[in-house]
Amino acid sequence: MSFATSTKLFKSSTFRLALLYMALFSVSVLLLLGFIYWSTAGYMVRQTEATIEAEITGLAERYNLSGLSGLSKVINERLARQNRGTALYLLTDSELRPIIGNLKQWPKEQPSEQGWISSEIDLGPPGEVEQHQTLVRTFHLRGDFHLLVGRDVHDLEKIQDLIRGALFWGLLITLALALAGGAMISRAMMHRIETINFTCLQIMAGDLAQRIPRTGGDDDFDRLVDMLNRMLEQIEELMLGVKQVTNNIAHDLRTPLTRLRRRLDILRENGNARGGDVELLDQAIGEADGLLTTFKALLRISEVESGIRRGGFKDVDMTVLLQDLAELYTPLCEEKEQAFVMEGALSRPIIGDRDLLFQAFANILDNAIKYTPASGSIRLRMHDQPDQLKIVICDSGPGIPIANREKIFERFFRLETSRSSPGNGLGLSLVAAIVNLHHGRIDLTDNRPGLNLAVTLPRHPEPLKERLV
Repeated sequence: MSFATSTKLFKSSTFRLALLYMALFSVSVLLLLGFIYWSTAGYMVRQTEATIEAEITGLAERYNLSGLSGLSKVINERLARQNRGTALYLLTDSELRPIIGNLKQWPKEQPSEQGWISSEIDLGPPGEVEQHQTLVRTFHLRGDFHLLVGRDVHDLEKIQDLIRGALFWGLLITLALALAGGAMISRAMMHRIETINFTCLQIMAGDLAQRIPRTGGDDDFDRLVDMLNRMLEQIEELMLGVKQVTNNIAHDLRTPLTRLRRRLDILRENGNARGGDVELLDQAIGEADGLLTTFKALLRISEVESGIRRGGFKDVDMTVLLQDLAELYTPLCEEKEQAFVMEGALSRPIIGDRDLLFQAFANILDNAIKYTPASGSIRLRMHDQPDQLKIVICDSGPGIPIANREKIFERFFRLETSRSSPGNGLGLSLVAAIVNLHHGRIDLTDNRPGLNLAVTLPRHPEPLKERLV
């Protein structure tokens, strides 16, 4: 699994939901394991304490009935029944000097309020030191004697350690399995979501006939996919209907407009027009030319958005293309007393359609020259990067308000509400369609004064699958 895929997995909502479930499940398991520990290891400790309590009660009663001799006899009998058992006894005088028992000395630790002491005591044979963890209870007898009864809990401590270790590893394995299960579920969900994303990218690229594939499981996802595909079918029908109407209008009106313009030319060439009629004819011809240009631009945009030109992509030398544009537009800039500067080193070729790219940058430069005042400046810069080429056109014109920067790529949108200047509002729409065809990006920023329009084109337009990663 690549780093990018892992990052997407960790950021997915499914994986976060799996982590939340894992946290809740882990808390539940932790409570269960805690109860098991309390029921096993805790129970053994409580049983040991109860046994010690019962022995102390019995020994104290024996002392009350038979005195010191009877108590000593009972302790000796209990010690004789075990070779080296876990039972601990010690009877001392008022100075804590041992009288009888199997402990070498009275513990140094201070007992709790209930008389309990938990400490390590030397239980080894004479001449040897063997520290064992013990739990003892002290009791004060009348006559200023002290009685200690306890148990060697060394083995109990080992059992508790084993239980704690088992519980710890059980919790750790539970967390690992929950994490692995969450990752597997998230990968499966992410794969299905990426399938939907891939289909959406194909549709956005112009292939409206694409549909999201079903898995055949007839689950919630398949029902959602069916609903989305039905929606896509309606959208395709509506889009094709609008496109067909637009194309039909453009085709149907272009022919009579062409004939009308030709007849106006004939009328002017025959010289039958008088005085002001010639000027009116020229205006009518200009209006016809404008309408023909508009219909031609609409058909051009429809052709680009369909994606059919992508099949003819080949190497394009952008340095030569931009130099040709500079030669074409430099005289126009000089006529308006504008400074035109081209910057940037030679760039490597990119994959694309040269004619369309020439048209796009011609439209951008045409707008820059049109809106830059006299004595202004226009700068064209190239930034050759490893996997892409960035071309920035800077002008010193009035710029574009931030609120309108997305709208300028819409068809027929114009910043000039009066629409008194020449143009049809389709130039930048065509630019956006061409850049999208090349999987590029357009960014608009302030030049103070003016506008920076940056077009970023990938050196090799990536397949849609790779763009998902």
